[in-house]
Amino acid sequence: MSLVIEQLGKHYGSTPVFSNVSLTVAPGEFIAIVGESGVGKSSLLNCMAALDDWQTGRIVHDGVDLGQLSEVERAHWRREKLGFVFQAFHVLPHLDVTQNVALPLLLLQKPDAARVAQMLDAVGLQGLGERLPSQLSGGQLQRVAIARALVHKPHLILADEPTGNLDPRTAAQVLQVLQDQTAESGASLVLVTHSEAAAARAQRVLHLTAQGLQASAPAPIQLN
Repeated sequence: MSLVIEQLGKHYGSTPVFSNVSLTVAPGEFIAIVGESGVGKSSLLNCMAALDDWQTGRIVHDGVDLGQLSEVERAHWRREKLGFVFQAFHVLPHLDVTQNVALPLLLLQKPDAARVAQMLDAVGLQGLGERLPSQLSGGQLQRVAIARALVHKPHLILADEPTGNLDPRTAAQVLQVLQDQTAESGASLVLVTHSEAAAARAQRVLHLTAQGLQASAPAPIQLN
């Protein structure tokens, strides 16, 4: 299920955030987007998730034009198709680790305790399922967020600096989990990162600048 972005542009008033962004992410493909702070990497990712609006161009996932969906339809699309790893975690403080990770499955009315346990093991949180977020370190909270994003086997995974709060060893483990899940489910993975080590794992590395996206090497991407 491919993700296609065509001539995408976003601005606040007369101030452009990014413009003329076009790319296609194939099913099972892992791409990394890098760039200087303030060039709009997180804003672009939020648009891909239909969490934010854009002013020009369009985003199509599996033949569905996200710009044509209502807010309710966008929410249903995210619930079923998307896994988003937020830089700020966004775990629910009143739920324990297991409940946080299980939430996407419960929203889909597909509870699966075995799948939740599998994801906790995969991100190194086995034995911590009953802890509350306040009892976890920043790195552990990031791993909860990653397990939650992957538990329902989404078709599109968007990750905003998922290793920013992790030590190198744990970062490598988490990136391997992201890659393994992408390979297992055939999902597309888009990673926004400042980490050269994280970007090096991607099949394609794209640099976001004021002029749009630029590939670091020849790749099947339409540039504008």
